[in-house]
Amino acid sequence: MKIVILGAGVIGVTSAYYLAKAGHRVTVIDRQSGPALETSFANAGEISPGYAAPWAAPGIPMKAAKWLFMKHAPLVIRPAAVPGAWRWMAGMLRNCTATRYAVNKARMVRLAEYSRDCLIALRNETGIAYDHRTLGTLQLFRTQKQLDAVGKDIEVLRQGGVPFEVLDPAGCIAVEPGLAAARRKIVGGLRMPHDETGDCFKFVNELRRICEGLGVTFRFGVDIKGLRREGQRIVAVETASDLIEADAFIAALGSYTPALLRPLGLRVPVYPVKGYSITLPIADDTRAPVSTVMDEAFKVAITRLGDRVRVGGMAEIAGFRLDLPQARRATLEHSVEDLFTGAGDKTRSTFWTGLRPMTPDGTPVIGGTRYKNLFLNTGHGTLGWTMACGSAQLLADLIGGTKPEIESDDLGPERYWQEAA
Repeated sequence: MKIVILGAGVIGVTSAYYLAKAGHRVTVIDRQSGPALETSFANAGEISPGYAAPWAAPGIPMKAAKWLFMKHAPLVIRPAAVPGAWRWMAGMLRNCTATRYAVNKARMVRLAEYSRDCLIALRNETGIAYDHRTLGTLQLFRTQKQLDAVGKDIEVLRQGGVPFEVLDPAGCIAVEPGLAAARRKIVGGLRMPHDETGDCFKFVNELRRICEGLGVTFRFGVDIKGLRREGQRIVAVETASDLIEADAFIAALGSYTPALLRPLGLRVPVYPVKGYSITLPIADDTRAPVSTVMDEAFKVAITRLGDRVRVGGMAEIAGFRLDLPQARRATLEHSVEDLFTGAGDKTRSTFWTGLRPMTPDGTPVIGGTRYKNLFLNTGHGTLGWTMACGSAQLLADLIGGTKPEIESDDLGPERYWQEAA
């Protein structure tokens, strides 16, 4: 089967790999000059199935109201962006119940755990290198209230069979010695020992090379104008220069997917939630993290990537703006310096932003549409790197008519269309 994938981020390129392995002829199209140059470029670097959870959770509305007034706020809402975001935020608020949180987190952990297993198998098969480590994730709590609130997450982890450890300050320092100087600032942590880290940009570029060896064609610098349809089928992608025909099409354009689907009468509630990162060369290895530390107070991830430290996080509802306010950089610098003082060289750091494609319930949208040959793989939010391989394998199975290895009926776009009916 000839398949066209729209989007060459981590989701699009992993989809190309699994489809090519299944024997399909695959073409990947992207407007950028190469793969992983947008949201996949400088994300936090964590592969954290155990930390997979929706942002929509009980208590979040009250927390969000307080965050808006913090100096180093995890959440920022720019008024100019609000008109296009009201509907999405209302959907998110509807998911801030204990019942919906448990359902959403369970399916996110299911997909994320499966994806981690797929990544391990891919790595063993190909020998791909991307500064990866398999030393776990430590969710760090600065207050007793934060630590006491992890009960609901622990229950989901237990039900999913996900290994975890609840640690006191000494236990946190034992797994992350660089925290020793910050001992008085932490009360404990929740560690997922099977989580991994790695440079998503390096991974995607190496996987592109592997895909080309499997016969995948990449077309970069191509401006996608839309999809042409005949009846209940898509027949071609219209670009600025030509029409590209295929037997099946996959929309993996992240936050830009809704604009592609809207002319077809398809609506998926994927909204761009802006995130930021800084990358610092390591200045003192003894003070640097060994894996990923999640600073719960600021919703910031601090990750070791080879000889660098990546610090990423925050959520900004600002539409499709890509500016880089220095206040956001200050928050990231504050988090890493407060916990790992002197670990990185701030004078040589780089500052980046990307648009996370978020759904109101936190779960990605993977599956078919009412157009028989149009499929979606989008809406992964902050977990695109964590869920990429599993999402791609799952979609390849659905397209090929193979029964997926995990339950997938609740991951498709139908859940939103049924809700709107």
